Amino acid sequence: QVQLVESGGGLVQPGGSLILSCEASGFAFTSYWMYWVRQAPGKGLEWVATINTARVSTSYADSVAGRFTISRDVAKRTTYLQMESLKPEDTALYYCARLGAAEGYWGQGTLVTVSS
Repeated sequence: QVQLVESGGGLVQPGGSLILSCEASGFAFTSYWMYWVRQAPGKGLEWVATINTARVSTSYADSVAGRFTISRDVAKRTTYLQMESLKPEDTALYYCARLGAAEGYWGQGTLVTVSS
């Protein structure tokens, strides 16, 4: 079955950096675009970043562009989100996902807390 497992979250001070990982299994990893989506406390889901199957095209939400970088390692079947210059408003539960027109698969999420 499809499985996505996020890791790397934690507590970081404003201006700090963190790298999130999402290990995928149960499907052809190279055949799907991968996404990072987050949910801040008391708020709805917010798309963060996307990477295509060729690993050459990426896109970001305006709120994180220039600070976050999405990448993927095919051999490790892992999608990464490198976060820099973190702000308190980046505090959220971060999910990686494989989304499609018919269905979507989500990980359990990893919590990122940005606070001094």
